[in-house]
Amino acid sequence: MNVSPTGSGDRPPSTFAATSRSDEQRDRRQQIQQRVLDEGVVRTAALAEQFEVSLMTIHRDLDVLQSQGWLRKVRGGATSLTSSAFHGDVSERMTTMADTKRRLTNAALEFVISGQTVALDDSTTCLPLAERLTERNPLTVITNFFPVMKRLAGESGINLLSLGGTYYPAYDAFLGLETARAAAAYHADVLFMSTTAITRARCYHQSQETVQVKQALMESATRRILIVDHTKFTQQGLHALAPLTAFNVVLVDSALPTEEQRRIRNLGVDLRVIARG
Repeated sequence: MNVSPTGSGDRPPSTFAATSRSDEQRDRRQQIQQRVLDEGVVRTAALAEQFEVSLMTIHRDLDVLQSQGWLRKVRGGATSLTSSAFHGDVSERMTTMADTKRRLTNAALEFVISGQTVALDDSTTCLPLAERLTERNPLTVITNFFPVMKRLAGESGINLLSLGGTYYPAYDAFLGLETARAAAAYHADVLFMSTTAITRARCYHQSQETVQVKQALMESATRRILIVDHTKFTQQGLHALAPLTAFNVVLVDSALPTEEQRRIRNLGVDLRVIARG
């Protein structure tokens, strides 16, 4: 009887080596991701020394992690600091302006009517609204945001339509062309969404994949409601999403300067200012 020299599963040594390298690469990138989040800024040379690999290998790792939205490459290293192209991971975003987001979404609930089809984007600003949608049962809910899917899955009176596509871990959402095509296949009575930045009355976002999905959701909705806190008006964005005039209603907190409120209303935007309560 002949016994294969390659061992379990008759896999050649090259296959085991490739699997080992893949596992090592995955573990290294997870450690890099965590170190950047913990320290804020890391140096490429320090990472190469820590993992005993070349600078080129570290650069490839950082490229992959940046494409997934976990960090931002800078000269000589990487950072978790936000920018027009990177705005932090979901856990970071959920803790930012949390009380203000809750007040805004409490106001947004007034626009939800039982029996409607409601679309929610991947913004953490709209996440508190998902927590309260069961108060308006029955509803059909369309979303590409995994936290919303988890919150509403199995809820009585909620018909959940999840948009698939490519999953982006840093955003905990499905994004890109396939997701946009999935969104275009549905019609929503009302869409609730947010944006990363507003400059000269135009919304911007940090990734083209996100913009593709948001624009598809906007095209598929009868009514569009934008929910933003006042800090969005101080941010800079990279990819143009839509002008404020593309929304039926814009909800913002009362910390937005009065002069800015006046400029927006002069454009014909239905701006609703939500006071502290």
